[in-house]
Amino acid sequence: MSGSIRRATVHTDGGARGNPGPAAIAAVISDGEGGVISEHAELIGKATNNVAEYRAVLLGIEQADGLGIPELDIVCDSELVVRQLMGQYKVKDAALRELHGQALSELESFDAWSIRHVRREQNARADALVNEALDAAPRGADS
Repeated sequence: MSGSIRRATVHTDGGARGNPGPAAIAAVISDGEGGVISEHAELIGKATNNVAEYRAVLLGIEQADGLGIPELDIVCDSELVVRQLMGQYKVKDAALRELHGQALSELESFDAWSIRHVRREQNARADALVNEALDAAPRGADS
């Protein structure tokens, strides 16, 4: 299905209820006209918001790679993650350093990629998927 899609937009979001707390991630992949190609959300257990945001970016990268899409425009509402992946902020936290390295390593397999920060309102579908996953989680799980 996506074999003809050269470049896709990947909206990612991660969130935790509590910091750390029960966390979920989501990625929504769309084509150049905004048509949704794929969307996925999942619970990741107990994590911080920043870990969840990185894990969401990794999910989006992996989903796009699995669809054979060679060029990505990643859209994320975490300014920290965006600036760290662009090399504008240092990665001081050890847990984030590992995820940061993994993301950059996985992005090397793409012909081209970009990442940009948007406000949460401009990332509505990915944000909604994260909240749906968290709402569906059994009470008391990972808390």
